[in-house]
Amino acid sequence: MASTAHPVNTAPNTPPATFEELYGHAPEGEWAAPGRVNLIGEHTDYNLGFVLPIALPQTVRAQARRRADGVLRLWSAQGDAAVTELRVADLAPGSVAGWAAYPAAVVWTLREAGHPVDGADLRFDGDVPGGAGLSSSAALECAVALACNDLYGLGLTAPELALLAQRAENAFVGVPCGVMDQTASMCCRPGAALHLDSRDLAMRQVPFDLAGAGLALLVLDTRVKHDLGDGAYAALRAGCERAAALLGLPALRALGPADLPGALARLPAELRPLVRHVVTENERVTAAVAHLDAGDLAALGPILTAGHASLRDDYRVSCPETDLAVEAAVAAGAHGARMTGGGFGGSVIALVDEDAAEHVAAAVTAAFRAAGHRAPRTLTAVPAEGARRLS
Repeated sequence: MASTAHPVNTAPNTPPATFEELYGHAPEGEWAAPGRVNLIGEHTDYNLGFVLPIALPQTVRAQARRRADGVLRLWSAQGDAAVTELRVADLAPGSVAGWAAYPAAVVWTLREAGHPVDGADLRFDGDVPGGAGLSSSAALECAVALACNDLYGLGLTAPELALLAQRAENAFVGVPCGVMDQTASMCCRPGAALHLDSRDLAMRQVPFDLAGAGLALLVLDTRVKHDLGDGAYAALRAGCERAAALLGLPALRALGPADLPGALARLPAELRPLVRHVVTENERVTAAVAHLDAGDLAALGPILTAGHASLRDDYRVSCPETDLAVEAAVAAGAHGARMTGGGFGGSVIALVDEDAAEHVAAAVTAAFRAAGHRAPRTLTAVPAEGARRLS
């Protein structure tokens, strides 16, 4: 069976189709997986370094029911009002286009790993902004992985599901991402940031009580849509891997700050900024965790701003809109701000006093208006629960 899409009659301004309306029967359950904000530790995971994400309250929700005929049917309230129908035996990298590639990728990956997954009917809805650097794709993957795990009794742990979801994005969708996004979506906990070592997947929940510290974390979506599948992300990863090979290292994680000057002297000029960012960013994660452990959350601010400068000047993944959002937020009194996510647009986070959140958001909006940019979308991030079954 080739990939087919069947339109669903949903007139404008009417509620989205229910599972029963789409498929003629009730779902067996509903699962949710959140988007994420990375506090610090950008482009370090595929270099086997440290990251420090939190899960967002915003989620992708999947209602699902097993099928025994090898057919996979997919529909999204944020999609094109069509049911995409696939045959699981025909799934292969590059065989599915658009958003449907992400859930199809998870089913393909589970089957490739030897797990007894057959077809399914799936209906998606969610409120993680797409293209905003908040890992809507990882949330979609993790919701499907958890649903399949429960429906088919696979018995996989949350970290195991995260690794399979990462493989789905790498091998099927073609984005060479690290493991942070999927691990954050699967494993984060309320009231904590996840300190993840991408080398051995050791993780620790670090208390992150914003309200208790009188702080808030603003997420400023610049509405500049990023696309990590366009080759720029892959080129950065390839550059890091080339630098590690030239230095005789398994990954740039193995390079400590004391060894950085000598290492830079041995590298071609075009690779030095990438290496400098990775090494200093790992140090920023370590410093951030120390401040959180000490209960000094406001001290995270300057670390965020320094991280943005490194992404802007060394990694060169920022853009005028993200730079302006950082500058305007800090000028308006934020403790610190930085681009979050893979880059090339997306969102900026700003650590602010709780009673100054509206003022900072208004200042960034005014700066965007003055520069002729579309107004950013703003939300407040709190550390939320990772992927879970809802019903």
